[in-house]
Amino acid sequence: MQLEWIDSGIILGYLVIVVSIGFLIRRRAGQDITSYFLGGRTVPWYALGVSNASSQFDITGTMWFVTVLFIYGLKGAWLPWLWPTFNQIFLMVYLAIWIRRSNVITGAEWIGTRFGSDRGAELARLSVVVFALVSVIGFLCYAYQGIGRFASVLLPWDLSPQMYGIILMLITTVYVILGGMYSVVLTDIVQFIMLTIASFIIGIIAFTHVSAADIAAVTPDGWGSLFFGWKLNLDWGRIIPEVNRKIVSDGYSFFAIIWMMMLFKGVLVSMAGTAPNYDMQRVLATRKPRESAFMSGLVSVALIPRWLMIGGIAVLGLVFFGPQLNAMGSGIDFELIMPYVIQNFLPVGVIGIVIAGLLASYMSTFDSTVNAGAAYLVNDIYSRYINPAASSKRIVTISYLSSIVIVIVGIMIGIMSSSIHTVMQWIVTGLYGGYTAPNILKWHWWRFNGYGYFWGMVGGLGTSLLIVLLQQFGIFPNIQTLYTFPLILVISLIGCFIGCLKTEPDDEDVLKQFYTSVRPWGFWRPVREKVMKENPDFKPNISCKRDLLNTFVGIGWQMALVLIPLYLVMHQMKAVVIALMIVMITSIFLKKNWYNKLESG
Repeated sequence: MQLEWIDSGIILGYLVIVVSIGFLIRRRAGQDITSYFLGGRTVPWYALGVSNASSQFDITGTMWFVTVLFIYGLKGAWLPWLWPTFNQIFLMVYLAIWIRRSNVITGAEWIGTRFGSDRGAELARLSVVVFALVSVIGFLCYAYQGIGRFASVLLPWDLSPQMYGIILMLITTVYVILGGMYSVVLTDIVQFIMLTIASFIIGIIAFTHVSAADIAAVTPDGWGSLFFGWKLNLDWGRIIPEVNRKIVSDGYSFFAIIWMMMLFKGVLVSMAGTAPNYDMQRVLATRKPRESAFMSGLVSVALIPRWLMIGGIAVLGLVFFGPQLNAMGSGIDFELIMPYVIQNFLPVGVIGIVIAGLLASYMSTFDSTVNAGAAYLVNDIYSRYINPAASSKRIVTISYLSSIVIVIVGIMIGIMSSSIHTVMQWIVTGLYGGYTAPNILKWHWWRFNGYGYFWGMVGGLGTSLLIVLLQQFGIFPNIQTLYTFPLILVISLIGCFIGCLKTEPDDEDVLKQFYTSVRPWGFWRPVREKVMKENPDFKPNISCKRDLLNTFVGIGWQMALVLIPLYLVMHQMKAVVIALMIVMITSIFLKKNWYNKLESG
């Protein structure tokens, strides 16, 4: 794609600015390990919330969501539950507070507050480190695939997707290494501003160039409806026949089953708490537990512009790019929709802002992932097992090296992987399927110990990796990865129960300390009775029903926030009004039943 000098200048200027930020704040970030990985726990919660939202505004996911909305219409608004996106509501309502009360640096270190320091706890801790590093590498591979393909189409220089991916990853690595969490948050805020501007520009263009009648003329019956029956019942045969084959290959024809599986998996994964990634790092970086709840709640609001961008690109692609897609036949490539819209609908100057904003979305996800992954290598491997007496200066140096190693490995894996969809599906279904069972039990059952956690993680992750290997060898090649979640969950649960019931319970003092500081609800009666015997003034957590009700209402609140920008670009004004009313009602409810009842700490 050929760019005018002003657009190229905006893109290059943006890249210079974000690298400069790393140089400017490297001294502040290099004070100690807490400063480097958590910003010294001095960053305001709203800055962390915007940073977290910016990190979730990734370019690869945006391209995938555009494809989903193009094919499935408003029913595609349910498919982000695959991740699940509503895990932010569980964090907002109660889980972020539980996590932050530990006062640690990484999720693996957090394991020590729950299981102590015996052999079982060490095994549990190592399993979290392995999971965190594998997931970080998986996300970097996913990001590498997306940014390379995006940049090769939209940037003017004659480079391969692989070379673009490597160059942009290395540029991002520079400011991540130099500035740590401070650099990540500050650049994320700059990137979020650019993304918001780009999103509103695309949304306005889509709204003014496409009418409801235009959309109806190029979509099948039911495309504009959020609701569905037992089957999807979207027939693209008279418009783009190849889309019907795409729906079959995705495995989403029986949409009611998919929706129930997403809800089942999503609730369990969310109850397990955030995975040991940049999301958990933001929670641990907040100044107080109460602020971690606010930070998690802000993420859903801050992501509204993303859905304006996704909806705008999808409807412009439908109306103006549909014939070209249809002409591709079996070689249809939905990832060309976004480049087409940018090239054909944006004026000079705005193109540079939008491309820089989309590059920012990639860099924001990438920088957060690298910083979080390095924290595990440094805090949970180097400082714990290799050099516990290392000075702050030495630790920061090792942090630099750890970031470089993670990036190199991510690039190598990314080069070997050929499919964004495959990587994404394995991360959200296979990998996280193995994480779910042990991490639900660690919160809610006092008898669960480190051995149970370790064998649950081994069973789940081992099963998910085995499924991937079998698919690579042509065994069950067409199985929908979402359907493998129950199998992975069951095997992981078996490992959890055998591991903990065949070994002794954790140390009583460790359990009492954990219960007293975190105050979870669940099956904690034996520990609760001992704590209250020693401290009659202790007030146990009895908010289980209220938390679950607030979570249910919060999911509806979040879904309405997603739908408002989508309805808007589709000119469904009555639906916009209804969604706004839902947001108002649920917001009032959450104000009274959640915000007003949060503890002051």
